[in-house]
Amino acid sequence: MTAVFKQGWKDRLKIPRLVTLLLLLFLSALGGGLLGGLIGPRFYAKPLPPGTPTPPLPLAQPPYLAGEPSPVVAVAKQVGPTVVGITALTGRDLPNRESVRQGSGIIFDGSNGYIVTNNHVIAGASRITVSLDRDQVLPAEVVGKDVRSDLAVLRVRASNLPTARLGDSSSLQVGETVVAIGNPLGREFARSVTVGVISALNREITVGGQDGRQITLRVLQTDAPINPGNSGGALVNMRGEVIGINSVKIATTGVEGMGFAIPINDARPILEQLIRQGYVSRPFLGVYNLREITPEMAEWYNIPTGLFVGGVLPDSPASKAGIRVEDIITKIDGEQVLTYGDLDRALARKKPGEKVTLALYRKLKGELTITVTLGELPRE
Repeated sequence: MTAVFKQGWKDRLKIPRLVTLLLLLFLSALGGGLLGGLIGPRFYAKPLPPGTPTPPLPLAQPPYLAGEPSPVVAVAKQVGPTVVGITALTGRDLPNRESVRQGSGIIFDGSNGYIVTNNHVIAGASRITVSLDRDQVLPAEVVGKDVRSDLAVLRVRASNLPTARLGDSSSLQVGETVVAIGNPLGREFARSVTVGVISALNREITVGGQDGRQITLRVLQTDAPINPGNSGGALVNMRGEVIGINSVKIATTGVEGMGFAIPINDARPILEQLIRQGYVSRPFLGVYNLREITPEMAEWYNIPTGLFVGGVLPDSPASKAGIRVEDIITKIDGEQVLTYGDLDRALARKKPGEKVTLALYRKLKGELTITVTLGELPRE
């Protein structure tokens, strides 16, 4: 009797305990759902905390920039003293008054007093002076000048002058920061500093020379402001190296930020020749009145693209090799020729006396190959 009672009592106790457990589970689920419903939207609606920002990469700066407030300040301090003002007296425009042309120059050999500038700055000058600063003005002599590259070398009788470091213009990139230093509008604004970027590489522009002839220059384009008087001044990279010689700008109404500089790599061999012999020795082919055959013209006339030869000089290398008027030059030493610039650059890599192989197209004959021994371009 007692055992039965105890067993019945235990069975009756199991039911409330089970119900209590189920009730607790139900209330927990219900409470969790309600709590999640109230807090969840607010929690997920709140933006996540921002992550730790990645620190910017440190800018690599050459040692000489240390301690300067900006790279431009360092460049101006280093290169500014090597940029000079040039005054060229070119004749008389009124009785008892000489006509004056002003520009800039760069001291590239301070030990011997050599200065580079643009030929158009000193062309036709009867007297040239160089201002090292406001108080020091020295007479200068023309060592050599070259119309085709618009470069000239001057010399002053002084030594231990500050010397510009020449860089490597072939390593330039579009968008790279550059500094232009020169004397816009003359000595009153000597060594003005402007900043910009390299806008484009290997531009070809055609400008009028002092004698009225057109010359084509391969140049760097920059939006660093270049003004009259900047010609011959320095275009400098952020390492303080001269990578271009400022030469010309487009001054048309409505056009801004289009200045051009001669790449220093193109100028180096010319400066060396001007110092060594006073002129630039260039290879000579002897063809003229060249006309570019565009793809559209080639398709229309069923001829290859290339350079149409409009004239051949008598007794020239081209004439002696058998090149004729109306031939079309398609290749030089295996490289395709599409423009006059292509031919000019290919010839510029050669020296007088060297041979070149030209691929031609001749009416009724088709493709021909001719070897030409280059002459020397007559001096101007």
